[in-house]
Amino acid sequence: MNKTLFIIGGATASGKTALAIEAAKFFNTQILNADSRQCYKELNIGVAKPSIEELNEIQHYFINTNSIHEIASAAFFENYGLQTLNKIFEQNNFAICTGGTGLYIKALCDGLDEMPAVNLSIESEVKLNFKQNGITWLQDKINKTDSYFAENGNMQNPARMMRALTFYLSNKQSILNYQTKQKQVRPFNIQYFCIDMPREILYDRINKRVDKMMQDGLLNEVINLMPHKNLSSLNTVGYTEIFEHLEGKATIEFAIDKIKQHTRNYAKRQITWFKND
Repeated sequence: MNKTLFIIGGATASGKTALAIEAAKFFNTQILNADSRQCYKELNIGVAKPSIEELNEIQHYFINTNSIHEIASAAFFENYGLQTLNKIFEQNNFAICTGGTGLYIKALCDGLDEMPAVNLSIESEVKLNFKQNGITWLQDKINKTDSYFAENGNMQNPARMMRALTFYLSNKQSILNYQTKQKQVRPFNIQYFCIDMPREILYDRINKRVDKMMQDGLLNEVINLMPHKNLSSLNTVGYTEIFEHLEGKATIEFAIDKIKQHTRNYAKRQITWFKND
């Protein structure tokens, strides 16, 4: 246990990348990225990937590793991350992991329960129904199908509810039957840190980042991805809002305001996750 993984978590736009690069330079090591969207080759501006200069400065893993047509999941990241850390630890006693996807970090630190796969068409249908009908539809559907989750699961968290409903419709069993919450023991030490700052400062950084994304060409990036807009990998903030603009459902000004709003909402959920974790 003479190897140590330093984890830098935090909300979007909180400065994780800059701090991780500084830490990697100090320890003369490399960075494992823990962002569920930056792994996609086709997504760049809208997912706030590290710049080419930053990527050339320090070796990053889990950046541009997947196509939007491939599945990236917490389980995939757990396996990829452990293999990557083994590689880093062969040359160094320290490694850096940074990102805002709390579930991915949890999978890396604690492991995930093995469970059956879900039907991807069912997953897409559940997400679409939630988008059209909201949380009330989700709650009603789970009450009618998975009473065990309805009684014991988190019925106020849409992400967990969609996962639970998809799992039940795919496997006819409650996802709670597979969640043992037994932590895996990793062969390295873990030091877990999270960036925090006053909410008003974070929200101002988010708004300015979105403006810079638009200046850097986010609109053209989304235009090129329009033929793939129904992929689950593109069901993410910064892309769905501009897809609606390109479909004539909103002005570009309205879409930009929605990106800022939805990013602030996402940051708030990230803060809650990291505080709980």
